Amino acid sequence: MLLTCEQGKPITEARHEIAYGAGFLEWFAAEGERAYGETIPSHKSGSLLQVRMQPVGVAAAITPWNFPVAMITRKAGAALAAGCPMIVKPAPETPLSALAVARLAEQAGVPRGVFQVVVGDPIELSAPLLSDPRTRALSFTGSTQVGRLLLEGAAKTVKKVSLELGGHAPFVVFDDVAVDKAVNGAMAAKFATSGQDCLAANRIYVQRKLYDAFVEAFAAAVTRLKVGHGLDLATDIGPMTKASVADKCRMQIDDAVTKGARAVCAKQDDVLGPNFVLPTLLSDVTEDMLIAQEETFGPVAAVLPFDTEEEVVERANASEMGLAGYIYTDSLRRAIRISEQLEYGMLGINTASFTGPPIPFGGWKQSGLGREGSRHGLAEYMELKYVCFGDLAA
Repeated sequence: MLLTCEQGKPITEARHEIAYGAGFLEWFAAEGERAYGETIPSHKSGSLLQVRMQPVGVAAAITPWNFPVAMITRKAGAALAAGCPMIVKPAPETPLSALAVARLAEQAGVPRGVFQVVVGDPIELSAPLLSDPRTRALSFTGSTQVGRLLLEGAAKTVKKVSLELGGHAPFVVFDDVAVDKAVNGAMAAKFATSGQDCLAANRIYVQRKLYDAFVEAFAAAVTRLKVGHGLDLATDIGPMTKASVADKCRMQIDDAVTKGARAVCAKQDDVLGPNFVLPTLLSDVTEDMLIAQEETFGPVAAVLPFDTEEEVVERANASEMGLAGYIYTDSLRRAIRISEQLEYGMLGINTASFTGPPIPFGGWKQSGLGREGSRHGLAEYMELKYVCFGDLAA
């Protein structure tokens, strides 16, 4: 309830996030026992060569407002399992969820100082975390623009940095797939967390033969979405957490309609407030429209037609972002072929659900550095140490 009241997402999604966040703690608690080193066959006579994995040291995490609990546990679970104390600076929009996690950690018996949450002015709090050499690792989830600044600041003390930055996900639908299957996937990929998700489908490319049928079915599904208060169990779409996000959604809609796109909106009886955005489908979108060029982060879906594989791969890859993408096709050969060509760190084939503790979450290009979750996420908080034992033959 705290998460819904603070962030705005529907209560069913808030419950899912709490379970999702707890899953990282459970998974890393087990994975910490498997931080294996290695023994290297020695090239030196009478010597033993070892590689050990050891904690990097104090870690800092700067977390976002769209998943204010799970993004903390995904980072802190890995850091604590690796043996690193962690300091969390949550987004200023959602400090209470972070403080609730800190309270739960205290109740669970985490020693004082091992897991800390600091709230306040972002610049004032981030500066010492970046400049202090005792902070050896930094993990950040947020915009690419802020990520660049943090990476520059962390370079002064050569910290180990992992970044999970912006997305601009393509959702590619080929004409050999059933319309209902593709529409259900697009609804899940676009409107979860009210569209405020870095994995959200931002450019929905549909092959020409299927295009009209897809748009008709997708529009019907969008109009059925209910906008409302997050504590109402009937709500599908809650408010945007920040007014600036709502303003950006409306700006992209206006820009697209002005340039020739067709808009279909969900029906709404009451105007609930300026932070609420009606779920909107924009069809006949072209690449010169703002929504095709930049991440939306709200409940606005852009649908664009395409003709050939080669064309859609080129258009999907024409972005500095490379976090996640989706492919819908009933051809296994095509799925393998296209998944090899798309320049994204994560791909869902005929599914909109592919995240979780065991998977390496992260992007290519300017969508980030490193990985979260999985054994690769544990490695972000560990250093390799090579040890050579000599004169063992004596």
